[in-house]
Formats: sequence, C-alpha cells, structure tokens
Amino acid sequence: MSAPISNVRPAPDAVLVDIVDYVLGYRIDSALALDTARNCLIDTLGCGFEALSYPACTKLLGPIVPGTVVPNGAKVPGTQFQLDPVQAAFNIGAMIRWLDFNDTWLAAEWGHPSDNLGAILATADWLSRTAVAAGKKPLVMRDVLVAMVKAHEIQGVIALQNSFNKVGLDHVLLVKLASTAVAGQMLGLSRDELVNAVSLAFVDGHALRTYRHAPNTGSRKSWAAGDATSRAVRLALIAKTGEMGYPSALTAKTWGFYDVLFKGQPFKFDRPYGSYVMENVLFKISFPAEFHAQTAAEAAMTLHGRLRAAGKRVEDIAKITIRTHEAAIRIIDKTGPLANPADRDHCIQYMVAVPMIFGRLTAADYEDAVAADPRIDALRAKIVCVEDPRFTADYHDPNKRSIANALTVEFADGTTFDEVVVEYPIGHKRRRAEGIPLLVEKFKTNLARRFPEKQRQAILEVSLDQAKLEAMPVNEYVDLYVI
Repeated sequence: MSAPISNVRPAPDAVLVDIVDYVLGYRIDSALALDTARNCLIDTLGCGFEALSYPACTKLLGPIVPGTVVPNGAKVPGTQFQLDPVQAAFNIGAMIRWLDFNDTWLAAEWGHPSDNLGAILATADWLSRTAVAAGKKPLVMRDVLVAMVKAHEIQGVIALQNSFNKVGLDHVLLVKLASTAVAGQMLGLSRDELVNAVSLAFVDGHALRTYRHAPNTGSRKSWAAGDATSRAVRLALIAKTGEMGYPSALTAKTWGFYDVLFKGQPFKFDRPYGSYVMENVLFKISFPAEFHAQTAAEAAMTLHGRLRAAGKRVEDIAKITIRTHEAAIRIIDKTGPLANPADRDHCIQYMVAVPMIFGRLTAADYEDAVAADPRIDALRAKIVCVEDPRFTADYHDPNKRSIANALTVEFADGTTFDEVVVEYPIGHKRRRAEGIPLLVEKFKTNLARRFPEKQRQAILEVSLDQAKLEAMPVNEYVDLYVI
C-alpha cells in the first residue's frame, strides 16, 4: 500500500525565490552593463527594422483582429501599429528575432537574451502611455535598460550550467521565464504575486526544438521568441489579478518540472545573479548567421580574398575542412537539401560556401533566389566538420567563451591555403573596441531602411547618448520610431 501524498502546500522553490528577490531587490549600478544594454537596445531594434523588409515576417504582425487600435496601447517601432501589450510583445519579439541577427549567449544552453525586449518595451510603453493619460509620470528608458540587464542575467545565468536542448526543449523557455519576471516587476506585482507569476511560467507549455533541427527546420524559429515573450506578459498580467501560483512547480515529485521535463535533475548554478551576462553578451555584427558559425563566416571572407589574390576559383577547391567545437557540430553541421531560409541559416556549410563564392553573407543570401546558384550546393558537398577538443573546452571556459572555427582549403591540384583560424567573433567582449563602432554603423544602416533623414538624426541624437537616453520617457522614445 502506497503512502499518502502530503497535501501541505510547501514554501516556494528556491529557484523561484532567487529570481524574484533579484528582480525586486538587486540594484544595477554597473556602468558597463547599462552602456552595453544601450548598445543592445539599438542593435536589437535595428534587427527588427531590417526584418520589416521581409513579407514572411510582416504577415505575422499587427493586431489579432485587423484594424484594432488600443488607446494608450504599446506602439510597435517601425510600424503604425498600437496594440495591447501582449500582442505588441509578439510583434516586437518576432521582428527582432526574424533574421537571426540579434545578440547571443552561449553556454550549456544557447539563446538570444535580447529576445526579452519584446516584453520589456511593450510593457514599459503601455504603462507609460497609460500613466501619462492619467496625469502620472511615465517610466523612463533607464527602467528599460535595467530590465534588459536583469532579463539577460536570468536567462544567461540559468543557461550557464543547464542544457534544455539536451532534453529537447527550446531555449525560448528561458525567454518566457525572464520576461515574466521583469514584466511582472514593471507591472507592480508584489513579491508573492511575482513568485506566482514565475511559477506559472515554469508550469506553462514549453516549445520543443523540433523546428530548429533537420528534417523539420522552419520559420517558427523566427517567431518562437515573440510567442514566448508575449506569453510572459500574459502570465504576468494573470498573476496581477491575484491568480494563485504553484510553489513547488520545479520540485514537486512526479508532476514538477524537474521530474517531467528535466530527467529528475535540479538546476545547477555557478554564480549568483548580477550583471555578468549583459557585460559579456555576444553581438552579431558582421553576419546574420547562427552564432556558432560567425567565426567560420569571417574566416571564409578572408579565404575569399585569398582566392581572388591567387587567381583561383571555387570550382578549383577539392575540400574545405572546418575545425570546430562540439556545439557547432551538434546544431549546424548539416548535409542534404536545405528547404528554406531557416534551414540555410542553420547550416555551417551554407554559411561558409556563400562568402567563399560571393564575398558576403547577408540576410538576402538565405532566400531562394541566391540559394538556387548551383555553385553553393556543389561547394557545400566539399565541406566537412571535425571537432577540436580544445575549441570545445575553450567554448565552455568562462574566462574565454570562445566560438572558434578554423578553415583549411585544399585544391584539386594538391595545393592548400594556410589554415585561417578565428577564435573570437567581432561581437565578442574581447573585441568590443573594434566591434561597437561597427554595431553603430549597423544601426544606422537599419534606420535608413525605414526612416527619413530627419527622423534618423532625432533617433541617433538620443540613442547614442547614455544620459539622454536613460532620462527620456519611454513613450517619447518609442514615438521617435513611429512611421
């Protein structure tokens, strides 16, 4: 006869409490974190503006019911939409993730912490417009930057030691979790309400990685973050009504997250929450490519120049060997037909072949028109990946966090080029001085896709000045981006 299950409601799981106490009580006073958050803000918005050039993205945007406008609702930058915060979060989240060009965090779990901006900006803008309409003070952009730092930290610190991909769960689970926590804080949830909200995020349905991997790779990976960040706002609003939470959402025997979805293993942590993740985040500056291939694409650009200088053609190549790290092999080492842009930007062979042939790798290069060039698949077939254990070790080393790739080209006549090794991409913290000016130029380029000169200058005047940006009301800043 089995022992009866206790129905005594336990104290909240420590993981829930730690997240909530951090969000409510930790003061962000790191100038580096706030400055990096400002750069992250403009880069993330810029990625969204480039995505607005793609009908596959824009067809998903706008209100659920066409024509709906929400008074005092959140505005979607680069568009004329004004929506409820849940749908606005989906719109912003889908835009910024569509082209796989926003920031990245690589650890036991991978992800893109700036995906949380969907919830953060939508919630902050809606709250600010509502406050102004009621004669109260709006939030300021410093509030947005602080929320970004904290969302990055929650997502990134949990990702350091805990691999969700190894149990088949998608990393947007962490977006939903982090966004729920910071959106709930902005909404004014009490400590108990915020614990409830975070517990709701853990017991919610979670996305599988099916849409990121062969043979099912598809465009859901481009809107999954929008879905997660909008769900977070919804859960925070539900908790704000006083709806109950689930204190042992993680640890409950049989029915908790750990037993159901994490093979019975509790989360591991190697550092407390602070501002580490934002300070060390990886920016995608040069290429809209899955981050494990960033250094491979950079090396391929170098080899493209060598080909031209040596008077050789890609048709002369017999083999390209990519010396890489284990994560790259697991995620983006792919052979066979590539069905769509989402398939192509998760294939390291494709992301090497295109720059080798054309001397570039842009978002448009994943589209069908470019992919139809027979030289790409011919060269892909000659590219092989091999793991270098040192690269894998340096990838996981917290003092390095390299994302190394090395390319060797062998020609049909038996000659070779010297191997090209790139250990740190230009968006890495170790290359900040080199990377930030290019990040600003990327932002300017993306602004020019959407806004006239006078509007661009008004945006830049605030966005490139830390003090001005932090002091500006959120609604006024977002209004700069209305077309």
